Order: sequence, then C-alpha cells, then structure tokens
Amino acid sequence: MITSLQNSLVKQIRKLHSTKERNKQQLFLLEGTHLLEEACAVSYPLDAVCCTSQWYETHPQLWEVICSQCYRVEIVSPEVLAAMATTVNPDGIVAIAQREAQPRQIPFTGLVLALETVQDPGNLGTMIRTAAAAGASGLWLSEDSVDLDNPKVLRASAGQWFRLNMAVSADLQTTVRQSQQAGMQVIATLPNADLTYWQVDWRKPSLILLGNEGAGLSADLAALADIQVKIPLSPGVESLNVGITAALMLYEAQRQKISQ
Repeated sequence: MITSLQNSLVKQIRKLHSTKERNKQQLFLLEGTHLLEEACAVSYPLDAVCCTSQWYETHPQLWEVICSQCYRVEIVSPEVLAAMATTVNPDGIVAIAQREAQPRQIPFTGLVLALETVQDPGNLGTMIRTAAAAGASGLWLSEDSVDLDNPKVLRASAGQWFRLNMAVSADLQTTVRQSQQAGMQVIATLPNADLTYWQVDWRKPSLILLGNEGAGLSADLAALADIQVKIPLSPGVESLNVGITAALMLYEAQRQKISQ
C-alpha cells in the first residue's frame, strides 16, 4: 500500500491537476467510480489506477476489469487518495490515461456542436453529456476554450466524454467553412435574430455555433452562419446558460427527426 505523498506516482498524478502538466505529460486524470466504469466499458487504455482498500473490497468486479486493461494498479491510503484527487470528497479511486494520439474524427453530417471560447468546465461537460444523449455526431472546441480533458469536464460529462466524437479546432472559422462546403447548414444563436430556434429545419445536417458564457459568439464567427436564431426570453431575462441553450436546440432537432 502506498502511504507516502512523496511516492513518485503520487507526485505525478498530483501534477496532472494543472493544464501545463497535462500538456507536458500527455496524460489526463480520471476520478470516481462512474468514470472508471465508462472508461472500461469502451476499453479505454489506462496507465495507472489507484484506489483505497475499502473501494477495492466494495467493487471487486470492476477492479477485476480494471486490472485486465491497466498497466499499473496500486492500493493507497485514504489520505494519499484525497491528495491525488481534485474533488473535495473523492469516492476512493483515481486513474491516469494517455491522451489519444489521433484526434477523433467528426463527420460533416448529422448534428454537430461548435463551441467558441467556452471557459466553464461544468458547461462543457454538460454539453458533451447532452450532445451524446441527443445523438449528436460530434463536438468542435476552439483552442482558447477550457481543456477537453480538464477533470471537471470529464466529471460533468457523466462518462459520455468517452462516447462522443470531440476535437479541438485550430481555426474554428475554417472548420465552419469546411462544414458548409460539405453541405451542413450553420446555425448561430443571437439575441436579436428574427427566427426562433424551432423554426429551423433541423432534419438537415446542422452545425450549431455557441459562444463564450459572457461575451457570446464573436462577430466574425456569427457572420458565417447561414441561419441566425433566438431563444425567446421573458422580459428582464438577459440570457440563458450556454449548456441549456445547447440542450434546447439539440432536442428540438431530435424531436423533428422523430416526428418526420
């Protein structure tokens, strides 16, 4: 059992709390039973897994699966586990895994999100979870957004991080133009648009543009949209959370496809 915070693996995992170290090591951190279950369900390769003896005794079947697809497994003390985790009350297990060598392929078809300068990891994780639930084809993220593998993003995605095609776009405007050339309609949400979001024909291949939590979409990106839509708000309400906005449009698209 590892009981020292000076252990080399413990030190390595603690460093992964920072973006700089995740970029340097090309590793990311997974925390909690549910995330580990989802990683194992898709056979995502794990570099190292650490858990407490109590967790091991409570989850023997999952532990067996983890041991079969993980390079290194360690039992650690509760104090060491707490130091490695980013959560206040970790449930007893953390792991590290390699970043994917190749970005996931996002098809220029179906329903795709394109997110510009999204900063809140909870919002991004929620949109990943919702996009997967609504059957979206994928998600593009601008380079100046929160990291895709930020620990809070993974947790907020409720494990759907492993199931949705996602990639960081080096130039979101170029990605938008490529989508249009491939036959997708590009839809932006703007407060002063004439159309409401349910007046769009979502049965067509669609790219949804969503912007920063405070500033919204940049003017340059919004100008590329084929269609601009709004979400009606009651007087005195300035805007909706970006995750809620995404959910409304994703599920309107699903509703139209089911109803056709």
